[in-house]
Amino acid sequence: MHNKLVGADYIVFIIYFFIVAGYGYWVYQRKKKKVTDTHDFFLAEGSLTWWAIGASLIASNISAEQFIGMSGNGFFVGIAIAAYEWIAAIALIIVAIWFMPVYLKNKIFTMPQFLKTRYNETVSLIMTIFWLLLYVFVNITSIMYLGALAINNLLGGAHLHAIMVCLSIFAIVITLGGMKVIGYTDVIQVLVLIIGGLVTTYVALTLVSEKFGLGKDALAGFNKLLSDAPDHFHMILKKPDASTPQNEINKYLILPGIVMYFAGQWIVNLNYWGCNQYITQRALGANLQTARTGILFAGLLKLMMPIIVMLPGIAAFVLYKNGSLQAEMSTGGKFNPDNAYSSVLGFLPNGFKGLSLAALTAAIVASLAGKANSISTIFTLDIYKKYIRKEADEKQMVRMGRIAIFVAMFFSVAFTWNDLLGISKEGGFTYIQKYTGYISPGIFAMFILGMFWKRTTGTAAIAGLITGFAMAVLFNDFAPQLFGHETWLYTAFINSKGVYEIPFLVSMGWSFFFTVLVMVSLSLVGPKVNPKAFALDKQMFKLSPSTTALVVITLILLMLIYVRFW
Repeated sequence: MHNKLVGADYIVFIIYFFIVAGYGYWVYQRKKKKVTDTHDFFLAEGSLTWWAIGASLIASNISAEQFIGMSGNGFFVGIAIAAYEWIAAIALIIVAIWFMPVYLKNKIFTMPQFLKTRYNETVSLIMTIFWLLLYVFVNITSIMYLGALAINNLLGGAHLHAIMVCLSIFAIVITLGGMKVIGYTDVIQVLVLIIGGLVTTYVALTLVSEKFGLGKDALAGFNKLLSDAPDHFHMILKKPDASTPQNEINKYLILPGIVMYFAGQWIVNLNYWGCNQYITQRALGANLQTARTGILFAGLLKLMMPIIVMLPGIAAFVLYKNGSLQAEMSTGGKFNPDNAYSSVLGFLPNGFKGLSLAALTAAIVASLAGKANSISTIFTLDIYKKYIRKEADEKQMVRMGRIAIFVAMFFSVAFTWNDLLGISKEGGFTYIQKYTGYISPGIFAMFILGMFWKRTTGTAAIAGLITGFAMAVLFNDFAPQLFGHETWLYTAFINSKGVYEIPFLVSMGWSFFFTVLVMVSLSLVGPKVNPKAFALDKQMFKLSPSTTALVVITLILLMLIYVRFW
């Protein structure tokens, strides 16, 4: 295996860089007159097409956490980790049909604005602070660290800090042009991401095929994965018993079998895709039909993402298992799953490493830019304009938005410089899912009840936020010690540290249940119809024939996948 790049790789990467930067500058210059308009800068209002919205959603979503974290979980667990991608396709259908009409009819531009409009200023302010902290100290930092780590491994392992700085600068350059530049450069980013990702998967499968004497045949390589690692091709993991090895228990703690489909898996996806400024922002500036088509297009693209981000991890597992893969080891001499993807990249031929590096960079930069723009939007519209400088005009708000981008990137580099948050210890993908899980139940409960139950009150929303966080802490950190290892609510298992732990997706499910219970109980004390409730009508949720067709195609494809790999 040879990790270092050669001249051809640098040429491919430089071409990618100049295409993205040049196209972004062209878009910026073309729309320069509108750059001082806040709706244009933060939302690209009315200018993103359905394909730009869909591509931007995927480019912003697929990042280092998928390429590195999900590939690592593909190495460790297998195809079951693809549930995050495939259930997301259904979540996107739900968001397109039911969430977007509510947002667009009520002219919602930020998620804090939704909470202020539906509940009150207090709820909005609390969540504004929560989101800003989450985006800076969980999302951007993890993307930055995992991305820099992967690229550093590919370059030979001596450039981690320089890579962090370069990624942040690249993201800043794109973000300063506003959402329009982000949205349209994301079209190129997602093309590079998909093409480069597919090349990596193809090479990984042909490598497996060659190692087992089957020639250069990607299909033969895939069939070899099926036969050599059958345990890695089951969507539903079995519940451990007394005889289950610790390694299998560790897998179940991440993906608790069929139970997760009745618990946290839906909360993770619906909260991420439907109640997240980072994601919804791409569609909030469009009309309903354009927004729906773009979101459903993203749902179709999500179905193919595991091929790009998960299969290379399984290929790395089979190669390592059979002694054909040598890579950086973690403490104790064991293979570090987060190195799976970069280990496979090391086998790519000259030139193709540059393409895969471009794909990885595209995913990282697009996500960093999207997150930074969301931080900028929330801070400017929901903090700066409301509390710091109420008389700020359009130019001042856009200027403050750009300052917020610089500040966010500075903190992301500062906290990832020496991995102060311990991202490497948790495993990239699990780190993000676990720690967002502390607030996801409360947020999702506030949004879903606020949208569709007219009785929900502001008091209930605040209580729900507190309850959701408290329940998440209780179930994740204290319940097994307080209530025992086996109850009618959960089963706790001994983790690799020798401590009893409830699978975090199960914890998230119960946190959401008790949050809703508290919110409903408090709302029943209030008026039958809250004065701030949204007006809903059936016409809002009516679907066009093209929308219906996209929904049906997505569901059929998803059903076939689950029938094959159950």
